[in-house]
Amino acid sequence: MTERALPTVRTELSFLDPSSTIRRQFIAPGDRIATARSEPHPVTVRDGRPVQHSFALDVQGFQVLGHRSAVTDFTDPTQLESVYIPEVCRFVQEQLGADQVLSRGWELRRSVAPAEHGAQPPASGVHVDYAPDHVPGMVARAHARHFPDGPGFRRAVVTSTWRVFSPPPQDWPLALCDSRTVAPDDGAAITTYFVDELPADPFGPADHLKPVGSSWKIHHDPAQQWWYFPGMTRDEVLLIKLGDTDRDAAGPAPHTAFPDPTVAGAVPRHSIEFRTFAYFG
Repeated sequence: MTERALPTVRTELSFLDPSSTIRRQFIAPGDRIATARSEPHPVTVRDGRPVQHSFALDVQGFQVLGHRSAVTDFTDPTQLESVYIPEVCRFVQEQLGADQVLSRGWELRRSVAPAEHGAQPPASGVHVDYAPDHVPGMVARAHARHFPDGPGFRRAVVTSTWRVFSPPPQDWPLALCDSRTVAPDDGAAITTYFVDELPADPFGPADHLKPVGSSWKIHHDPAQQWWYFPGMTRDEVLLIKLGDTDRDAAGPAPHTAFPDPTVAGAVPRHSIEFRTFAYFG
């Protein structure tokens, strides 16, 4: 089946307004606020299900893979700590052929009542979790902290293993952009802060706060190519590249949730994303 013959969804995605100059994100339990202005753009999102085996992490920056988890309750932190962390780290190590894999924690998302179980709502702005310029120092510091006696590494790949645990069809699936269609100047860094409560004035002084990192928000470009995989189940995952110290390899894949207008009787999405650093000697 050719790409032109694939089913598509026409929707609006939220992109970074290029004129935004104060770019911050504050994340509090069950809520968040961002200062960067967004602008909606109509986008055609192709259904990748009929050709899902043609996607690869080191080509488009994402792929769908089967993975059955032993976790019975993804809202149970004890199961996530004791079962999910080791099984996903093993899975990523096997898929990438890495020498070492570090867990960077998980995040639950719910499209309805996100504050339950400490979840966040679906991320509805086009982004990459880490700004590209932030990745080399971030993975180097983590490696030195966890492996102080070495050996060093020649390459590190940052990924998110994304899984739904609500039944299909979901109301807010994930749209992903082919990394080959993203230019280096298509995005800008957003400074992220974790706070107990959202600030009254997010544009005010923030020198007293310690940033936890930088994400990458994306401007709209008509050349960008978007995909989604409807009807995902809890026995499969999206493996998404968030960063790579090898600048000759495929870049990170921008992504965002979007409301699927084509699905009748859609189920509220419950999902978990699990970030890892994979190191190659």
